[in-house]
Amino acid sequence: MNELIKKPELLAPAGSYENLVTAVKYGADAVYLGGAALGLRAKAKNFSKEEMIAGIEYARANQVKAYVTANVFAHNEDIQTARSYLKELGEEVKPDALIVADPGLLMLVKEILPEMEIHMSTQANNTNYLTYRFWFNQGVKRAVLARELSLKEIVEIRRKIPYDMEIEGFIHGAMCMSYSGRCLISNFLTGQDANRGSCTQSCRWKYHLVEETRPGEYMPVAEDEKGTYFFNSKDLCMINHLEDLIPAGIDSLKIEGRMKTPLYVATVVKAYRQAIDLFFEDPKAYMAKKEDFLAEVGKCSHRHFDTGFFYGRPEEGQIYENSSYIKDYVFVGKVLEYDPESGLHLIEQRNKFSVGDQLELLTQTGENIRFTVNEIQSTEGEHKESATLAKEKLYLQLPAVVEPETIIRRFAG
Repeated sequence: MNELIKKPELLAPAGSYENLVTAVKYGADAVYLGGAALGLRAKAKNFSKEEMIAGIEYARANQVKAYVTANVFAHNEDIQTARSYLKELGEEVKPDALIVADPGLLMLVKEILPEMEIHMSTQANNTNYLTYRFWFNQGVKRAVLARELSLKEIVEIRRKIPYDMEIEGFIHGAMCMSYSGRCLISNFLTGQDANRGSCTQSCRWKYHLVEETRPGEYMPVAEDEKGTYFFNSKDLCMINHLEDLIPAGIDSLKIEGRMKTPLYVATVVKAYRQAIDLFFEDPKAYMAKKEDFLAEVGKCSHRHFDTGFFYGRPEEGQIYENSSYIKDYVFVGKVLEYDPESGLHLIEQRNKFSVGDQLELLTQTGENIRFTVNEIQSTEGEHKESATLAKEKLYLQLPAVVEPETIIRRFAG
């Protein structure tokens, strides 16, 4: 590997404390999370102040950075809340950086937390190098690329901005139907403002377009040459294109998904961790194995994969008729601890499984391990045929001793 190419940060979503721990365990270099205010994922579990403090301390103890979102577009009534919330973040939570989008909130952060590192959200529509220079001159350390940019454009941005300004870019997960997420459909149809954290994902609903003078005549949704794409966008996946992605000079590779399950976080973070590491260790080995990495990220819930705009305007379009998820594997539980006396692992069940089922340990490093459930035992020593109670704690005989927080999954087919 060319030693001049910097190894990028792998940035993972943490929609809950559990997901934060999962992301750390499975190899993230950094996580991003939201608190009770000012974030764009109001429907995520998010963090209380105490959970944020605990989560950031846990991340930091494992040499992982933690960034907190404050990227809503604030209205007048939000300003006083923002002042007290930012003061609380600075004095008690102490994240490694804040992610903002609103210029007014940027001013507040600089006023209240002058030493805080600031990242500019993709919501700010960072589409060119002049925008990057502008934010850098305002004290912003990092800006997140608009998702409409090609690799060619990103390379030019990297070449024309200060060396010590960082670029962050989404490389996996859901794509918004609107321009970098600036959407009003949810607000219009439900009164829930996506730009203040309450998106109802109205773009995923099933629609037909009808022209006013031709009632009952349904027409297809189309896309124009300017890159405006409506409804049911495909999921972004760049795991088998690292040979093009990494040399573009993106400092932080970002996985979308603060409303996803621990299974999603573990599967995707581990796959990208292994792919990035292998790319830097042995690019030829990565090229030989990249289709395996693609298959692995396909094992958690997702829509059809696509490369977004990285290679220019998608020839086949960014929309499709069916918004349903592909779900090949089910999250059945996670390991809590190993009991060396009995040789059993205490697990927490999440979905039903039974004696005789074929399960798989999604190990935190190395190859995954398939096994057959031979016995299920309750904490009281009762033998059970099936695990049916959500979050019930049970003992299992596993084929190897594994770390706490290891995910257990089952093929859904």
